[in-house]
Amino acid sequence: MYEEDKKTILIVDDEQSIIDILVYNLKKEGYNTIEANDGVAAVDMALEYKPNLILLDIMLPKMDGLTACKKIKNSLNVPILILSAKDEELDKIVGLELGADDYITKPFSVRELMARVKANLRKSEISVAKDVATKKDKEEHKIEVGDLCLDTDRFEVKVRGEKVDLTVREFEVLKYLATQPGQIVSRELLLEKVWGYEYFGDIRTVDVTVRRIREKIEDDTTNPQILVTKRGVGYYIAKPE
Repeated sequence: MYEEDKKTILIVDDEQSIIDILVYNLKKEGYNTIEANDGVAAVDMALEYKPNLILLDIMLPKMDGLTACKKIKNSLNVPILILSAKDEELDKIVGLELGADDYITKPFSVRELMARVKANLRKSEISVAKDVATKKDKEEHKIEVGDLCLDTDRFEVKVRGEKVDLTVREFEVLKYLATQPGQIVSRELLLEKVWGYEYFGDIRTVDVTVRRIREKIEDDTTNPQILVTKRGVGYYIAKPE
């Protein structure tokens, strides 16, 4: 039974057994669920029902999950969790670049998946709250560190005055680091503070996101001057000299 006061999750997978397991557990957690078995249906249902979150398999008939992810993200700002049997770095990078918010590989534990779902829904709620909040003095919402300037009200980033397009997740990582320039932050702490989960996160997700940020803000990604790595420890935003 569909209940309007509950959050709705779109499950997209061509294996009905997986859908059945996810439907059972998500409903038990208090969510509405809708289902699609191919990429074309996934895009259509996402645009029609505007779910609060999408669980999206990569290997789908008619349209692959990565293409569906891109099409959905072009129209909706909805959290998308990629589900896939693939555990290759390239798939992770492509999924995040196309707008996916998280990535979990099969087989996964139901407990881990539920933790990811809740964390991404919380993060989405925070972003929406920021978007609808009444704007105050713009200067109060700016973070400036050297050549880097973040407008947290507009979710905008500029490097040496040039606007840079970041995903919401990339922006949140950069903002968390920029609020404490020079302070080294571990990947585990970034995973907890930005992604919202402490025990089930894939550390490589942080590395991939940092790599994508550097490609957009650094002149030379092999020698970063803004978002710097402290080998074996974590990342930090360099303080201006």
